[in-house]
Order: sequence, then structure tokens, then C-alpha cells
Amino acid sequence: LNKRIMDSEKASRSKMAGSNLCCYALRLGPGEEIVSSLMKLVEEKGILAGFVMTCVGSVQKARLRLAQDENTGKNEIIELNQQHEIVSLVGTLSAGGHLHVALSDAQGRVIGGHVMGDMVVFTTAEIVVGDCSDLVFSRRFDSCTGFPELAVGCRD
Repeated sequence: LNKRIMDSEKASRSKMAGSNLCCYALRLGPGEEIVSSLMKLVEEKGILAGFVMTCVGSVQKARLRLAQDENTGKNEIIELNQQHEIVSLVGTLSAGGHLHVALSDAQGRVIGGHVMGDMVVFTTAEIVVGDCSDLVFSRRFDSCTGFPELAVGCRD
């Protein structure tokens, strides 16, 4: 059992990497689209291993892909066209990005999913982006999941 635990810990460690961190803070105003603004920052600053550290604010619309329905195997895409508070925005930004969001409506009901874009600021979006300055993120197809998944490498 101890050998199995040690082997498991070794396997987990082999998928992790440490890095120095550089942070960027930005505030987006009414009408600005969050995803395209973040991708513009990534391009302008040459961010190779970026991620969202925190985000607070509100949106007037958003397009989300919900979790896969176990009965149909399909992922529903929804369009939200009313004001929501940003409860959480998380994910990676480099290599095309992979973001998830949780949004709450006027009654405090929360909906979340994979951000498909068209996430437009209502009042403000205060965002802090981190860049693991010693790493580079890429995406590689994973035959187990059927999706391009995060691959972490070291910068030269």
C-alpha cells in the first residue's frame, strides 16, 4: 500500500510545475466583451501561461455551454440576455483559453458553465490575470476525454 501511495504521489508530482508569477490587473467598462479583452491582453503582453486569478463585476449578456447531459450526451448552449453578477470566473487564458463562469441573477440564483464568449460587461469587470512566467501552456488532444487538454511545459 505504501509503495502504491508513493507511486501515486510521484505520478501527481510529475504533472506539476512551479513558476514565478507576474500579475496584470485590468478594469473593463460597460459594453466591453470580457473574453476578447482577456485574449487581447494575452497577445499584447506575450503571456504564455496565463490564468484568471480573480474577477468581480457584472454582465449584461453571456453565452455558456452547460455540462453534458448524461441522458442525451449533448451539451446545451444558452444565451443569457439579462444582468448577472459575476460570482466566479476561472480558467486558463493561453493556448486558446478555457474559462468557466458562475453568474447570479437578481434573485440570487446561480448558473454556470463553459464560457463560449459574448460575455459583455454591464457596469464593471475588475480582473486580475496571472502569468506563470517560467511555464508555457499548450493544448494536446487527449484520447481519454476526446478534447484538447492542458499541457504544461517549461519556457526556455
